[in-house]
Amino acid sequence: MRQRAGAAPGLVWLGGFKSDMQGSKAQALDAWAGEHGRACTRFDYSGHGESSGAFRDGTIGRWLDESLAVFTSQCEGPQILIGSSMGGWMALLLARALRQCEDSRASLAGMVLIAPAADFTEALMWQRFPKDVKKQIEETGEWQRPSAYGDGPYPITRALIEEGRNHLLLDGLIQTGCPVRILQGVQDPDVPWQHAQALVTRLAHDDVVMTLIKDGDHRLSRPQDIARMLQAVADIA
Repeated sequence: MRQRAGAAPGLVWLGGFKSDMQGSKAQALDAWAGEHGRACTRFDYSGHGESSGAFRDGTIGRWLDESLAVFTSQCEGPQILIGSSMGGWMALLLARALRQCEDSRASLAGMVLIAPAADFTEALMWQRFPKDVKKQIEETGEWQRPSAYGDGPYPITRALIEEGRNHLLLDGLIQTGCPVRILQGVQDPDVPWQHAQALVTRLAHDDVVMTLIKDGDHRLSRPQDIARMLQAVADIA
C-alpha cells in the first residue's frame, strides 16, 4: 500500500483486473494529490502488483473485502473513489458495503469511474465466451485467456465467474449517495460504451455525468485522458 497524508477529501485508487497501483493513472493521481495537498491511498488487491497471493485465487468478493478493509482502516474523513475498469465495479460495491458498515472513519465524497466494468465477469466474460471456453472452465476449473496487453495469458477461473454472480449490480438501481463522474472510450474493445451507458441508467443519484471520448481506448492513459481524470477529481474535490 502507498499512502500520502493530506487534506480531505482524500483520494482512493481502485485498480483494474490484473492492474496495479504503479500504473500511469494511479501515479498521476498520487502526484496530483501531492501538488494539491490531498490525502491519497493506493493499494494492490491480492494476486496483483506488490501484494501476496496467487491471482488465480482471487474473486470479486475477496477483492471487495480487501478494498473495504483498506478503506475503513486506513482512510479518514470524506474520500473520492477513483476506479478503473474492475475498480469501477469495486467502487460501486464498496459504496453498497459502506451503507452497512457502522465502524468506518471514512465516508464517500464522490466517484470517478474510468471505463467502469460493472458485472464484467458475467456480462463481459461469461455471456460472451464461446461454448468451448465455457465447457473448459466448467470441466477443468479455468481457462487461460490470451492478453491483448503483452503480459501473457492469464487464468479465468470457475470460482471467479461463479462467485462474481453474488455481486451483480446492473439488475437494479444503484445508490451511491454521492456525485459520480464516468469517463468512457468509444473505441474501448473490453468495456463497450453501451455498457457504461447502461450503468448510468441504473444510478439513482441525480449528479451523474458521463463523458464519452470518441477516440479513447480501454486504458484511457494518454496524457489527455489523464488530464480528464484529474479534472473530474478536481470538480468533485
